[in-house]
Amino acid sequence: MLHTNVHRARALLTVGALLGAGAAAQTAPPPAVPVAVPVAVPVAAPAPAAEALPALLGALRSAPDWRSADLTYRAAQLTLDSARTRAGLNVQAGATGSLTRLPWDTGEWNGAATVTVSAGLSVLPWSAALEGVRSAQRGLDSAAITLRSARSELTVSLLQAYAAARRAAAQQELAAAQVALATRQLAVATDRRAVGLLPPEGLLSAQAALDSAQAAQGQATRAAVQAARRVARVLGRAVTLPATAAAYAALPPAPAAPPVDDLIARALRGRPEVARARAGLADAQAGVQAALLDARLPDVSASAVYGQLADAQGTPGKTVSGSLSLKTGVLGVQASVPLRDTSAVPSGLSLSLSATIPLLGSPAGTVLRQAQLGQAQAQLALDSAAQAVELDVRARYDALLDEQATLTAAQTSAAQARAAADSARARVDAGLATTLDLQQAELGALQATQAVTAQQDAVALAALTLSLATADLDVQLLTSGGTP
Repeated sequence: MLHTNVHRARALLTVGALLGAGAAAQTAPPPAVPVAVPVAVPVAAPAPAAEALPALLGALRSAPDWRSADLTYRAAQLTLDSARTRAGLNVQAGATGSLTRLPWDTGEWNGAATVTVSAGLSVLPWSAALEGVRSAQRGLDSAAITLRSARSELTVSLLQAYAAARRAAAQQELAAAQVALATRQLAVATDRRAVGLLPPEGLLSAQAALDSAQAAQGQATRAAVQAARRVARVLGRAVTLPATAAAYAALPPAPAAPPVDDLIARALRGRPEVARARAGLADAQAGVQAALLDARLPDVSASAVYGQLADAQGTPGKTVSGSLSLKTGVLGVQASVPLRDTSAVPSGLSLSLSATIPLLGSPAGTVLRQAQLGQAQAQLALDSAAQAVELDVRARYDALLDEQATLTAAQTSAAQARAAADSARARVDAGLATTLDLQQAELGALQATQAVTAQQDAVALAALTLSLATADLDVQLLTSGGTP
């Protein structure tokens, strides 16, 4: 019995010495290192400086998706310019020439040439060209809203990628701390196993914990690389991001959200899908009006010709003519000058009025019904888009409230973790705990602090996506380095 007690005492003393040596190793200064003779080594090129968030936001203006949205809007502007050109004054010049011989057997060759200048202008409000201008203007207004939305989406995508990169950097730091803790735990487990105070499965468990921590560290490294690639994809060029999470800038703060009904009203005014549906309804309504006019207005045209109407052979001389079509709403003017002597041709005035009224087989009624069906479909599309926007805004509003509530809980947990770390530090100072206990508590505090930072980013991103849903995101302010 006495021999057994002596062995137990020796074992306890050995374990105490090992643990004490481990604790002293964490607090004792490093051993002296002999001074080596300096050797000349080539100086490596300095690493590129990390780009700040305002610089990344400013670089968005050169991103491919940003420029693509600009080109789409420019195309809508050119469409409007083209429509205005077609509806404006159109002037054309032409020439005709002829060579005749009559009769063929005894006649002589006679040549004639005529120069004509014609002009056309849409003057009646229901003309197709003027309606084309109004439709192109609606398309440009919709394109402007789409351009703003595309820029906003690109800005939010960059901020999301930037926040993901910061989370990846924080995960790298956390993974490194976990590897350090697991390495220390494995060393203690190895010492305890050496003196028989730990079963084999305990040592294997510590080894498995280290392997898991090292695997998590590798995953965190790869996630950081992937996050940097995502930022580069948004910008369309290579980027240099900070190496530590603390070097990242905070996201723009979340403003106080107004009542959800006000947000829905803003979204219905500024969302691109609603604007496109509204423009489609306006086009359908214009189509109904055009079909009504086509069904009700007769095809009436008035024309007047003044000048040398015809010579003895029935060939006109110098003339000026004008015409107006009631259905198309186009006023046309034409001047004709033959390149021959027409002084002997008398002058006169000719007025004419023509009308065509369909009696049977007119498709105007069918066209009107089709236009009315198109208007009904466009109204349904607008209603559907408005309902989808309302649902989207309410969902993002609720998501923001959820993220804010989660942030409060995360801040409380972080305060608890910091208090636990302070208590562990006090116990170590009093000799009631080991430095391993303090390392575990500090790791828990680091995890809780990173959770608060990640949740703050989640709140900011939820607010940004809500502003994106309501078309309130001020992209110009963000990309110029400001905050909303």
